[in-house]
Amino acid sequence: MTDTATELLFSYGTLQQPEVQRSTFGQELDGRADAIVGFDLDYVTITDPHVIETSGSDRHPILRPSADAAAEVPGTVFSITAAQLAAADEYEVDDYQRVSVPLRSGANAWVYVFAG
Repeated sequence: MTDTATELLFSYGTLQQPEVQRSTFGQELDGRADAIVGFDLDYVTITDPHVIETSGSDRHPILRPSADAAAEVPGTVFSITAAQLAAADEYEVDDYQRVSVPLRSGANAWVYVFAG
């Protein structure tokens, strides 16, 4: 990753897949393991043909706030550029909204959660 990376993006789903990264960002990303706290993992059915083709599935994970404050979902945190963050926004469908959250490591990162 170049030194132009300015944003942290946490992924627990398809943005961790090399083929999704190549399609969305034009390259594979380097990341490190982390977890998001206070959320539960659920699934949503995707209808966008491009997203289904890119990810290979119409069933995508999605985060919903948990009643259990200790709940956590593992994933990967990536250091990306503002342009790559905009590309991630384009990839994600309307079921998701991007929010900034603290991770288990203490870092704050953008993550896509249930928009409902």
